[in-house]
Amino acid sequence: MIIGLAHYLTVAAILFTIGVLGIFVNRRNVIVILMSIELILLAVNINLVSFSVFLHDVVGQIYAMFVLTVAAAEAAVGLAILVTFFRWRGGIEVDDASVMRG
Repeated sequence: MIIGLAHYLTVAAILFTIGVLGIFVNRRNVIVILMSIELILLAVNINLVSFSVFLHDVVGQIYAMFVLTVAAAEAAVGLAILVTFFRWRGGIEVDDASVMRG
């Protein structure tokens, strides 16, 4: 059995759907929302790399590296904000985040 483009796109669609459902179903926990965003970005990366290999072009793989960089920065900044918010409020509920308005 040869694994083709359709298989990669199916895996990416499943990961994207799980990420979107994670955001919409669980609106209480910020860490679950951040993990869902990471799943969505992973699905995008799978699409970029699979189309890059399918079309014999390196541009998709270069874009995937940029998406990985953005995902790492998003995780670092998001977790830093969560740690600060947890120390200040004592919890990381999404409903409590409205207090952070400036």
